[in-house]
Formats: sequence, structure tokens, C-alpha cells
Amino acid sequence: MSILRVENLTKTYPSAGQPLTVLHEVSFDLAAGDTFAIVGPSGSGKTTLLGLCAGLDRATSGSVWVNGIQLDKLSEDERAAVRNQHVGFIFQNFQLLPTLTALENVLVPLELRGQRGATQTALELLDRVGLAARANHYPAQLSGGEQQRVSLARAFANRPAVLFADEPTGNLDPDTSERVVNLLFELNREAGTTLVLVTHDLELAAKTQRTLRLRGGRVVEEILASAK
Repeated sequence: MSILRVENLTKTYPSAGQPLTVLHEVSFDLAAGDTFAIVGPSGSGKTTLLGLCAGLDRATSGSVWVNGIQLDKLSEDERAAVRNQHVGFIFQNFQLLPTLTALENVLVPLELRGQRGATQTALELLDRVGLAARANHYPAQLSGGEQQRVSLARAFANRPAVLFADEPTGNLDPDTSERVVNLLFELNREAGTTLVLVTHDLELAAKTQRTLRLRGGRVVEEILASAK
């Protein structure tokens, strides 16, 4: 069964002259455990595509299914519920809540779901990313690499069917980036999550099974791991 299915996805914005189409009929299909990278120059439509796949925005035409649920038929609140139940996120700028500790940040998605034993689960995840001793520290007290590892723990807290990572190493130095990437792929294999990366880093993209290259909002190439 498809975990993420994208069919003829198009996004057009109104502009002063004529409508601006930033994504042109993009299609792909991912199964459980697939790893997939979206690459391309700035302005190629990568982040737009990611937002549509996650139900953060509506396409002008085309459809997205997440874990068998068709997003374009849902209201904004219903799409938010799907994200809470089936989707995880990792961002370039970490997106941790500054007034919450590392532990509390990881607890957020678990508490939203009303999960039992949430604190124990969050502590185990922080331990898995090597931050058990930093559980009561606030984001401002953590390095960039530590913050991104907290965001990894948070992203996997609800065992998402699909994990979207938007430039997950963009703000990290090379050594820290390598550690975070290794953790990301290890956690992903353990959870069997479908991983979708948006990145400028071609070395990171090469670690995935498939790479979709965009230019001007169009698919110009799809590369399989064996052909990389």
C-alpha cells in the first residue's frame, strides 16, 4: 500500500500579470520505509511540493494521499488531524518551542494524542538521540546539533507513517551534520517510516533510495539508488 501518493500535483498563485505556476503536474508514489529526496535549485518548487504533500497548503489541481487518506478532500482542521496522527516534521531551523525544555518539546505530539506513558516514551527517545542528560535544558541552552537531535526525537515520537525533513542539515557544521544524518536514517529504519527529504545537499540526497530533481516546478529527472 502507498504511504504517500502524489498525482498530477499543480500549484498556481495569482500575480499582477498572469497566474504564476510554481509546480507542474508532479507525480510519485512511495511505500512504507521508502527514502526519497527532492532536489533542485532555489525556486524550483521543492518546499512548495513538501508543503502540499504534508497538507500544509492546498494544490490548485491534483491529489495527495497520506496513508490512504486523500488530503484535498479534507478541511484545514481535518488535515491538521491527519498530520498529528500520521506525519512527522524536521526543519532547518529546528522549530523547537523556546519556553519548553527538551523533554517538554518531545512530549508535545504525544500529549496532543493523549498517549499513555508519554513521559517515559519521550525520555527513551531523548536517550536514543544521546540527550537524556539534557532533558531539562531549554533550546537556548543547547547547541544547534543538540536542538536538531531533539527535533528528531520529537518527529519520531508519534511513530509517523511519513516523515518530512526540510533541509535538516542546513544550519549544521559538517561533523554535526553527519551525526544527525546517521541518526535520522537509523531511526527511520527502526520505525519503518517513509522519509521525504528536501535538500540542496546532493551527498545527503544520495543516501536515499530515489531522488526527484525539480527545475522550474517540473520534474526533470528521477534517479534510483542503483543508478546513483
